[in-house]
Amino acid sequence: MNLKTINSVRTNNFKDERIMEKITGMWKESTKVLKNKDAVVYGLYYDYESNYKGDYSLSVATEGTGDEASIEIPSDNKYEMFIVDPTDEQGVYKTWKKIWESEEKGTLNRAYTYDFEKYYPNGTIEIYIAIK
Repeated sequence: MNLKTINSVRTNNFKDERIMEKITGMWKESTKVLKNKDAVVYGLYYDYESNYKGDYSLSVATEGTGDEASIEIPSDNKYEMFIVDPTDEQGVYKTWKKIWESEEKGTLNRAYTYDFEKYYPNGTIEIYIAIK
């Protein structure tokens, strides 16, 4: 899968005091650029320093190629998919919390390559976690 990045930030879930400001700003700026309201939009997590407690890069992306701002996701990556409750304002955060808890319990063996949130035009949200 090839994803064209729109906007990116580097952050940390636990050490970056400006994490919400960075992520919210990145999404707001990206929506100004996104023309096709019927396109699937991705929140792409990559360039992990270590695990979910370390620094990582996050990009807003769409499917496509053709410029220097595209990232190729290897087709042989294996994923576990989590469905987000779109009616819950905190649904994405709660799903990530569940992912981190699963990892801490040893029931999710993350690869820390490329993870992504997939936002469909109909409101459905899925989170794909790369696994070993």
